[in-house]
Amino acid sequence: MEPSHELNREAIAAEIAYEHQGTFALDEVREFVDRAAESLLTDAKIARHVPLLVSRYARELLTASAQTKGLIAKKVPELLFVCVQNAGRSQIAAAIAAHLAPGKVHVRSAGSRPTGEINPLAVQVLAERGIELAEAYPKPLSDDVLHAADVIVTMGCGDECPYFPGKRYEDWDVSDPEGATIEEARDIRDDIQRRVTDLLRDLAI
Repeated sequence: MEPSHELNREAIAAEIAYEHQGTFALDEVREFVDRAAESLLTDAKIARHVPLLVSRYARELLTASAQTKGLIAKKVPELLFVCVQNAGRSQIAAAIAAHLAPGKVHVRSAGSRPTGEINPLAVQVLAERGIELAEAYPKPLSDDVLHAADVIVTMGCGDECPYFPGKRYEDWDVSDPEGATIEEARDIRDDIQRRVTDLLRDLAI
């Protein structure tokens, strides 16, 4: 479902191509925009945000691809947090990592089977720590972000999370906030914060 008044792929591609002149041609950018659109449009819940989210996700995929190909230099370590829905645990972990080490890491998150909306409990318990999830959205796991990552942290996705040699992997046994009480969600947040803090310390960040 892609009503023309909701999503103009060509306009999005043209804008991104202008930003990446000399790195990616318009035809290449179109491919990333198409991939982003097809990935996100499978869930009707994001329909009202389609143009913004497709634009943001296409940029994320493009940047990850450029990093992997050496077209864009990595200035800081790339951390990727993955869970099943990319609605709770991985979003919490990514937000906390970015909050604790601003400018010292670049953080992404993804889901093996993403849902259309962020878990409201994740938003609430992070807000209690002064961390906003206003711009976060669930998105699928892609080879581009996997290849670009230096550290990949998985939470509950098991064999659905592909393995790439040469990456540092950690699998965290963290409860899913889906269906949890607010008290349980706070415990999950605190558990994730301890693990993120340990990871950043181990990376000397």
